[in-house]
Amino acid sequence: MIKPLKLPHGPLMIDIAGLELTDLDRERLSHPLVGGLILFARNYQSPEQLAKLTAEVHALRTPALPIAIDHEGGRVQRCREGFTRLPPMRRLGELWERNADEALAAAYDIGYVLAAELRQHGVDFSFTPVLDLDWGRSSVIGDRSFHRDPLVVARLAGALIEGLRGAGMGACGKHFPGHGWAEADSHVAIPVDERNLAGIATDIEPYRRVKLDAVMPAHVIYPQVDSRPAGFSPVWINKLREEIGFDGVIFSDDLSMEGASVVGDIVARATAAWNAGCDMLLVCNAPDAVGDVLARWEPEFDPLRSARIARLLPQTTLPDLKRDPRYLAAVDVAMALVADTSKEVSKV
Repeated sequence: MIKPLKLPHGPLMIDIAGLELTDLDRERLSHPLVGGLILFARNYQSPEQLAKLTAEVHALRTPALPIAIDHEGGRVQRCREGFTRLPPMRRLGELWERNADEALAAAYDIGYVLAAELRQHGVDFSFTPVLDLDWGRSSVIGDRSFHRDPLVVARLAGALIEGLRGAGMGACGKHFPGHGWAEADSHVAIPVDERNLAGIATDIEPYRRVKLDAVMPAHVIYPQVDSRPAGFSPVWINKLREEIGFDGVIFSDDLSMEGASVVGDIVARATAAWNAGCDMLLVCNAPDAVGDVLARWEPEFDPLRSARIARLLPQTTLPDLKRDPRYLAAVDVAMALVADTSKEVSKV
């Protein structure tokens, strides 16, 4: 049996192409600059395949590489077949309008199901919840948002985070300071939010009110505050650290996205995000860019940032979900909300 490589967590979170590791994947995941793996729908075939893949990744290094995924519910749910379908977060905001206590309980249940099912199959962390406000302007956010009222967003997100933590998983708020006003999709364009700091303050409010383990800044430019996108901006990162007092992991959004292109090539983007204060940088859906940054980027190792990343690894064990009454009841709640969503869609 090959002993895992002893290596602290580096600042890059990268992806892989398929359902199992290749020799190139193993080589890259063993690189000192790498500190985590992000999975996508292309990496998922079945619960059994996912469990085998994550076990192999965790066995590569010690401490183990955190394995993350975008698994919010609604449109953004990477693992589907064999997993509970989760509703978009807007359903919880709509339920809040009818019965706030019921909405808070449902938010906890959805967080618990989300985290328990992922953890059962070896995924450590999900990039959730979305804290962007539902201004009705951003199609890429849309029903991923809980609500337009920041206080309601904070309450519902806080309850969902309690559910995540109940299953031993941390929480990542995104996209700081807020992507709900900017209309463009940062995957394919460079969004701009022309409001001043006072106007953006409403969007920031949830970050002041919920306890987060990680935050992902937006690939959005707020020119009245700084000319750089938030994830490359020391102004915004310092506000998060110093003014709000956040001490968890700050992730860059995917550095291969169009919203990051204003900074330069992939090495320039990594350097800019690192110098701005991000702890972990995502490079996804661009295998050549991963190879390029591993070959050419030479940041100085930062033990504080590495230690923050290590805290994302779960420290608790899960009960047998098939015998866990809390989990089984929570699945019923999630399925009922999804059924309500389906009924609404069928009427359109």
